[in-house]
Amino acid sequence: MRRLIGSIAVAFALAIALIAARSVEQAVAPARPQTLDEALRKIETTVGADFAKDGVGGLSIAVVQRDRLIWSRHFGYAESETRRVADNDTAYRVGSITKQFTALALLQLAEQGKLRLEDPLEKFVPEIKQVKGLPEGSSPITLLQVAVMRAGLAREPGCANHSVGPVGIWQQKVLDCLPSTTYVNTPGTTYLYSNIGYASLGLAIERAGGEPFIDQVTKRILAPLKMARSGMEPTPAIRANLARGYQRDGGVVSRTAPDRELDGRGYRVPNGALFSTINDLAKFVAWELGASSTTLIRKETQDANYERSWPTAANATSGYGVGFQTSRRGDVTMLGHGGSTAGYLSAALFHRGSGLGVIVFRNCDSCVMAPGPVASTALESLVNASAIR
Repeated sequence: MRRLIGSIAVAFALAIALIAARSVEQAVAPARPQTLDEALRKIETTVGADFAKDGVGGLSIAVVQRDRLIWSRHFGYAESETRRVADNDTAYRVGSITKQFTALALLQLAEQGKLRLEDPLEKFVPEIKQVKGLPEGSSPITLLQVAVMRAGLAREPGCANHSVGPVGIWQQKVLDCLPSTTYVNTPGTTYLYSNIGYASLGLAIERAGGEPFIDQVTKRILAPLKMARSGMEPTPAIRANLARGYQRDGGVVSRTAPDRELDGRGYRVPNGALFSTINDLAKFVAWELGASSTTLIRKETQDANYERSWPTAANATSGYGVGFQTSRRGDVTMLGHGGSTAGYLSAALFHRGSGLGVIVFRNCDSCVMAPGPVASTALESLVNASAIR
């Protein structure tokens, strides 16, 4: 009898200990959002608190679900001097998000039979032969290698003032700078992000398509998606509600460089000239999610494109496809692109399985709170919340 009582006491004590341990575990573990609404409320609270610690310029964040914009918030100011706040039609520079549009223009021409992704870049841009340092025995770089950042080209050209000058002369800027560009890696072997590569790709698109590059993007992507407040130059419509760019150097905040670049960024057009808004870019993200009624390329072409990318890190947690970056957080693999220019940072990420996307714009390029981590953290939480039913 004593042994039985002792066994019961031990079992009871173990049960109490197990309950206590689980209580501690639940108290320590972060609360997982149970619904999209709860996840959105948490995002708003967290982003608002983090922005308050930073506070220069403003930040806009939005969520796309399948074919529509379902949520957006704006923090700080589109123009600090006048305390003008942003809205969903406020234009920001989106930097290298432009590369997604350039790559899409490339895929459109491939569908039309005007080029093949396997074509050598020199077929359309023979001036690429002026680039120095091609390793002996290497084959000419292809359009595909340039599009997925495996052409071995340096990130930037070595010419002076390559990022100064109006949009109208970007082609000549590229041609002037190719002789001062170099190969850093053997083509086809290693990931190396190259802005001059994408600028050269824009030249190939222009020549293969027989129409100015900007016109192709405008007529065949922006117009069909009704992205009326987006473009490669700050038109009067864009300037009417433009977020002013800010830079912070120590304790000094300046608009000098961002304002100057409104006159043009030299060769940086196919790789980073686009202006857009939350409302407009949401339409593009909806298309990327496969939920838009607008057809820009065949569905099978789009699906196949998003199913292939090449690793950019040894642990395979990130990659680069034809115009898009991939990254993994936990069990969530997200696609999209980020951008950085003088005075502006941006990120637009999407997850096709859940039909969710996140857009983040920032009109300060030297601030602590960057759009990339904000967008990826938010998208991960939303995807996880959407999986809970």
